[in-house]
Amino acid sequence: MEKLIAWLKPLTDTPLAQWVQADTYAFPGLEAVHVISVMLVFGSIAMLDLRLLGLSSRGHSATKITHEVLPWTWAAFAVAAVTGALLFVAQAPSYVANREFQIKMGLMVLAGINLGVFHFMTWSSVRHWDNRLPTPAAARVAATISLICWTGVVIAGRWIGWTLTSH
Repeated sequence: MEKLIAWLKPLTDTPLAQWVQADTYAFPGLEAVHVISVMLVFGSIAMLDLRLLGLSSRGHSATKITHEVLPWTWAAFAVAAVTGALLFVAQAPSYVANREFQIKMGLMVLAGINLGVFHFMTWSSVRHWDNRLPTPAAARVAATISLICWTGVVIAGRWIGWTLTSH
């Protein structure tokens, strides 16, 4: 960890990081946009997950919901990634040493793996179950894992603000 922290320390000295650190509105503005975009990611993903679990949008096909929310999901994810990166460079060593940040990143990786497995395995047969409830067990398991991961991302992300210390 010490080598990683030493390797990341120069990021905090870049003009971009200095701006985020010094400007009165940069960090809180970026953080606000980041939180809103993460919530849009979570909300749009939850819409499909809840449909896969049969808990909402029961009258809509899974593909219809996907086509309607996926552009919003990816746009919000892009904004969250950019604002998150800007927040990260301002305090990179502190973030990588922060347990809650590590949990958040780990849960995002797990959510991505879950998405990949779902997309390449379960979603490939969606034409057989698109309008049916209950959805296949694999779809329900993927939806549950997704909701758990993304809820954890939100909780860990908010927790970071109370535990982050400077190095």
